[in-house]
Amino acid sequence: MKNRLPCIVLALAIAVVVCSSWPKGKAVFHAREFGKLPVLLNGRIQPFDSVARNSLLQLRTKQTVALEGKKELTAIEWLLEVMMKPEVADDRKVFRIDNGEVLSMLKFPEKEKYFSFAQLRTRYDEIGQQAQRIEKRETDKLSKPENRSVFEKQVMKLHEGVMLYQRLEVSLRPPQSDDFAAELEEYKQTIGPGVAAVRASQAGQTFDQNAYDRILALLAQYQAVSRFAYVLSVPPSQPEVSREDWKNIGTGLMEAARGGGISPAITFYAAMTTAYRQDKPANFNQAVQQYRQWLGEKFVPELKKGRHEFFFNEFQPFYKSMVIYVIAFLLACAFWFNSSEWLRRSGFYLMAFAWVIHTFGLVFRMCLEGRPPVTNLYSSAIFIGWGAVILGMVLERFYRDGIGTVVGSLAGFVTQIIAHNLALGGDTMEMLRAVLDTNFWLATHVVVVTLGYASTFVAGLLAVIYILRGLFTATMQDKTAKALSRMVYGIICFATLFSFVGTVLGGIWADQSWGRFWGWDPKENGALLIVIWNALILHARWGGIVRERGIMNLAIFGNIVTSFSWFGVNMLGIGLHSYGFMDAAFKWLMMFVVSQLLLIGDGMLPRACWRSFQSQSPSWGSAVRWAALGLNLTVMVVGFFLGYNSVWCLLSLGIFFGFVLTIFLATKGTPSSPTAPNPATGLPKGMESRL
Repeated sequence: MKNRLPCIVLALAIAVVVCSSWPKGKAVFHAREFGKLPVLLNGRIQPFDSVARNSLLQLRTKQTVALEGKKELTAIEWLLEVMMKPEVADDRKVFRIDNGEVLSMLKFPEKEKYFSFAQLRTRYDEIGQQAQRIEKRETDKLSKPENRSVFEKQVMKLHEGVMLYQRLEVSLRPPQSDDFAAELEEYKQTIGPGVAAVRASQAGQTFDQNAYDRILALLAQYQAVSRFAYVLSVPPSQPEVSREDWKNIGTGLMEAARGGGISPAITFYAAMTTAYRQDKPANFNQAVQQYRQWLGEKFVPELKKGRHEFFFNEFQPFYKSMVIYVIAFLLACAFWFNSSEWLRRSGFYLMAFAWVIHTFGLVFRMCLEGRPPVTNLYSSAIFIGWGAVILGMVLERFYRDGIGTVVGSLAGFVTQIIAHNLALGGDTMEMLRAVLDTNFWLATHVVVVTLGYASTFVAGLLAVIYILRGLFTATMQDKTAKALSRMVYGIICFATLFSFVGTVLGGIWADQSWGRFWGWDPKENGALLIVIWNALILHARWGGIVRERGIMNLAIFGNIVTSFSWFGVNMLGIGLHSYGFMDAAFKWLMMFVVSQLLLIGDGMLPRACWRSFQSQSPSWGSAVRWAALGLNLTVMVVGFFLGYNSVWCLLSLGIFFGFVLTIFLATKGTPSSPTAPNPATGLPKGMESRL
């Protein structure tokens, strides 16, 4: 039965993924079908569903809206309310405010985090004044955006969120329009007489005052929509000439007054809006279906793109793989408790299955973008995790000791967490800057150097396992220690090669883009530091300067060097490579650096403190070991309470749980060694030379 358990666990995981991806019952209003409709935003075709999800992530940091009674609105259902029934959407608490100073300024209770637009409307003047003050100071060159205080950054984020919300409200209907379909028919009848009245007025002739007033009133509303609408929802009238000439509804209606005619798309949207406001699902569903049929005549690629991206959003491959990585990690850790082979195999199978989902999401995303896998910080996190899991699977396949599964699944989970937080900034498939718009170099330099990042992190994670198991537990046998040493050495060789080749390819790309091979740009320096540090580790090993513990400590410091090159240089906000500037992660980067320095400190403790390397631990060695463990736990707990984001809190809690397991391991079992210890040192024979 134990031999079959891994297959059963894998089958259950597959069944859960399939069932969770199956559409839940058919809604009265076909919001999902509406969510597949294509629009142009941020320079690319995307479905309404992506607009809804990305907007909610910016406002609420989540893709759903909580309702009373543990119910939730999906992102597309919320977007329908915002665009078609704003009076209802205004009461939804979708604005998240974490900063205490901002809450005090708005006189909101500090215990609450989510607020509605109706609540913010009464304080909008204060928000606008603060935003104007900040912008004026930067316009006058008295300050720079990167020098904003935390309070100023949160105020600007809130101001931009309110502006985004207001732009969404006028994206499909004019302000104060209650029956857009009827008003559109009236506008069609008014265009002729109204335009004639305007021209007569300009010529100083007698004109119809009613027609004149009505056309100007309508055009004033449409001009507001033209200026502020967020999405370009009206397809080009001549797709054979240009497929990118999309416009918003306001612009389309303004052009109709100049003799351009009203696009059928506007008529369909007006029918959807009126049906939704009047609570007529049959009419709404019919208008959506008719619009899809109309798009199918000339806009098949756009329709297909919207449908495929909707499926990608709904399937959520990276979230599903993240959850499975966590389960695989726990199973592999459980294998270290009792060495039950079915636990190790189950963890390995689940990690491989999660990697398959991860790969599916990566490839699907590449097809949607028409780009190589790495185009921004978000995709780099996805790709680094993908590469790290491959290395973990290879290690597990060779050594079969659970270490590869622990490292691979942990790397996959952590990088997915990082990617999730990077996605909070908005669209993760945005158009590239012109200098980066080269698929060849994206597929060579960026992919190769990112694999160098991934392998350096894997070596560092292996070193972390070496130190934690060797120092705090009695489970690190001589065979396991030697295996970990070989793993770290081999992966550092791999990392050195890929980081060096990737850096050289980056120089060639820079020469073609900017006319110079090397300019000591912060990102270039960061890439060079990774190459130098990996080469330093190899030379230190070859020259006998360091042994096992020394190599492990150097590999952990490689995590700091790589994280600085990956994120730290972007936080500087200078240089040609700061495409993903995000200083919000500075606190978490510093916490990561501190954790790695603590682990290096653990690795430098005297031999007498290492539980796995002694048969009888002296009392002072045990005291030092427990003090180190307490310090590590304290740092993790402080990090947990400092975290304001629930996802980061979950990650900190997971790390804390890992250390609790370490305590359990530290109190279980006795040190095992293949030979008797040396009486003079208390170390197993053969271990002295490696330490």
